[in-house]
Amino acid sequence: MCVGLPAKVVTLKNGMAVVDASGAKREVSAELLDELEPGDYVMVHAGIAIAKITEEDQSETDRIMESLQEAL
Repeated sequence: MCVGLPAKVVTLKNGMAVVDASGAKREVSAELLDELEPGDYVMVHAGIAIAKITEEDQSETDRIMESLQEAL
């Protein structure tokens, strides 16, 4: 199973985006997504922003991941 993580776009430059995923910042490829802007939320998998998501999607994913961690 593959897991994508939600992240907020901080900056964009030359097809790359710096994203913030729950406080961890990393650079990912943004080549697959059109019309991406700082402040947008994306789903990141294997270092690639694969889909734009809403802030509500991001919040829901965070809640689910926290629940899974508590279950372990």
